[in-house]
Amino acid sequence: MREKELIVYKDFEDGGLLDDMVWLMERYAAGGRWRAGQENFGQLEDTWPGSGQYGCGRLESERKEQRSLLYNCMHRLLEIAGNHGFYGNLWHCYLTNLLVNNENSYSKACEIRGEVEGTINQAVLHDIVIFKELYDYDFSRMMEGLDVREFELVLHYDSCEQESKVYNTRICKRICDLAVRFTQNHSPEEMKSTLTEFYKEYGVGKFGLHKAFRIAHDNGGVDIVPILNIAHVHLDDLVGYEIPKQKLIENTEAFVAGKRANNCLLFGDAGTGKSSSIKAIANAYYDKGLRIIEVYKHQFQDLNDVIAQVKNRNYKFIIYMDDLSFEEFEIEYKYLKAVIEGGLEKKPENVLIYATSNRRHLIKENFADKEGRRDQLHASDTVQEKLSLVSRFGVTIFFCAPDKRQFQEIVSVLAERYGIGMPKEELLLEANKWELAHGGLSGRTAQQFIDYLLGKGTMK
Repeated sequence: MREKELIVYKDFEDGGLLDDMVWLMERYAAGGRWRAGQENFGQLEDTWPGSGQYGCGRLESERKEQRSLLYNCMHRLLEIAGNHGFYGNLWHCYLTNLLVNNENSYSKACEIRGEVEGTINQAVLHDIVIFKELYDYDFSRMMEGLDVREFELVLHYDSCEQESKVYNTRICKRICDLAVRFTQNHSPEEMKSTLTEFYKEYGVGKFGLHKAFRIAHDNGGVDIVPILNIAHVHLDDLVGYEIPKQKLIENTEAFVAGKRANNCLLFGDAGTGKSSSIKAIANAYYDKGLRIIEVYKHQFQDLNDVIAQVKNRNYKFIIYMDDLSFEEFEIEYKYLKAVIEGGLEKKPENVLIYATSNRRHLIKENFADKEGRRDQLHASDTVQEKLSLVSRFGVTIFFCAPDKRQFQEIVSVLAERYGIGMPKEELLLEANKWELAHGGLSGRTAQQFIDYLLGKGTMK
């Protein structure tokens, strides 16, 4: 085993387990001889158990310590399986997870784009040869030599299907399937090709595996953290609003295709599907390299750090701001203005800003702001200051509340979609009663009414 000779793939998270496993694997020669440790357990020469000047007692002590280390490695593999949702051969899943998360010069160059040219390929192939040895290692001699038959459990592991703390089900399956594909590769060249194909299709690291992110702070500063469970909303799920959806789709498709696109503001009445449209966009264009980063108002001062972390990646990033609006005393919008347009540094071409708001102009206005009032000097300057933020969004899309007929159409479509077994006249009558008591005419109210019926068991 030559994990210390890796050139490109280094500095793994959970790399300590790899070191311990390789240390154990190296204790067993191809012929099945047990080897006494040299690094951690004293300076000993390789020897058969019971031979040499140290005698059986010392070698048996070495064997017990190796046996204990193997059980500890099993524990860590099972813990990783529980946290990540892995199943099957946990050793292979662990190695695969190292490969798909290691952000290096090769993996980041291949993300979304695929194969690259140059000498880097020879260096990567050198590393894949080592990983192929790790994948193909036969543990039977180790299990026999240390009398740890239980290691078979981690080689054929059935998951308990509990919710993963690190990955959602989709990502778990993707990594486990890739681990199986690696075992089917007959050469390091095939294994490298399979891995590069994965980078092209999904990417590498957290940006490759996840769709959506939020901002957090740790000891190192601003950190972009994956959101594990994004709502599985699709554009077809949003009944009506065909023109607003089409405008949003056209702008987003131009963006992911590498064409010029605009920052986008979705504004209008509450409950009309503005936020759901953004979630649907994240789901629809993930496979084309689109990622969403959710930013809250109090985090605007972190935007420059966020953009610095993503500007050189091959993905397209939408910085998403939900329910964006400002009161007169709030000045966070000044950070946002500078980031969108106005700072010395040009905004990267792989970053757009999408925002939703119930306000068209985002910043609260008073009659006193209008020209002609005498209670402040330069009133027009105040107005321009408050309008300057919204003018930086090149595309504005209006989502209006449905009228009675449109509301009833939304209810009817949703009832059919969810299999509500209620006569249409009764359905619409109950829907009208519901909206009068629960927030008025909106798509959100219609969905809440359908959820209420489903909770009562009103099915066909």
